[in-house]
Parts: sequence; structure tokens; C-alpha cells
Amino acid sequence: MDDNEKIILRDMSMLDVEEVYGIECRCFTQPWSVEALIGELSRNDAAHYVVAECAGHIVGYAGMWVVCDEAHMTNIAVDEPWRCQGTATGMILYLMQKATQMNAIGMTLEVRENNHRAQRVYYALGFRYAGMRKRYYSDTGENALILWNENILNTLSKAEALNR
Repeated sequence: MDDNEKIILRDMSMLDVEEVYGIECRCFTQPWSVEALIGELSRNDAAHYVVAECAGHIVGYAGMWVVCDEAHMTNIAVDEPWRCQGTATGMILYLMQKATQMNAIGMTLEVRENNHRAQRVYYALGFRYAGMRKRYYSDTGENALILWNENILNTLSKAEALNR
């Protein structure tokens, strides 16, 4: 990857909604609507979103809600050509950093029971199995694993040490 292909992580803005919606449609059978994305950015004070941008185009995004001392990752998507290159990991660490700035201690998420690629990313970032939501995904009836990282500051410290 040359400098023109460097991924930049930044907070999502209203100007990003159309590109993010395109990623939603390519990645999910039941994408969030444009209206839902706009609502998250404009009306949900608990919501925080990041985009991964490369050469002026959004290649991924992720979101979370922060309530009290907990962060809940609501969604994450990376366009196919940019998967398995650290994009998702970078966005999760970005959200963890933002969550700790808002006094969150832990982060939780749901992941499809059969999405082993995503599970490997989450486990590498300190998430651990905490339960299951039966038939959580309405498109397939698939179960969701509930994962928790109870010390996101520790995860951030380990990631920083690896980047030195």
C-alpha cells in the first residue's frame, strides 16, 4: 500500500452518509436505512461513529453507543477489497479510544455465531464470550454471540505497546 492508499480514520459526518449507506447495502442483507444513519448522527447523543477513508473514498465504518461506563458497538462494515488489512481493528481501537475519553470502561457487541472471521478480530482485541442471543438476526434466524471486553484501556495499552 503506497501513501495514496493510506487509510485515515476520522469521525463520521453527515457528508459521509451516502457512502456509508452504500457500504451497508454491499455488506448486509438488511442494511440500516439512510434515515437511520442520519438519526444516529443528528439525534442520538450516545452514538459515535468512525469512518475509514482511503484516497478520498470511505472503505469502512463502525459505530457505538456510550452509556454511563459502557460502550456498545452497534455496527461495523468494511468493503470487501479492504477486509483482512487491519481496517476493522483500527476502527475498533479508534472507538475504544473515544469510549475511554467518555469514561467507558468496557465494550460489548453482538456477532453472528458463524462469523468466525469477525470473531477472530474481536478475540484478538480482548473480547470474550459472555452469552448468546437466540435467533437474534431476523434475516437468517442465526444466533448472536454476546462478547465483552471489560477493560478497553488495557486493550489500548497493549495495542500502543505493539506499535512502538
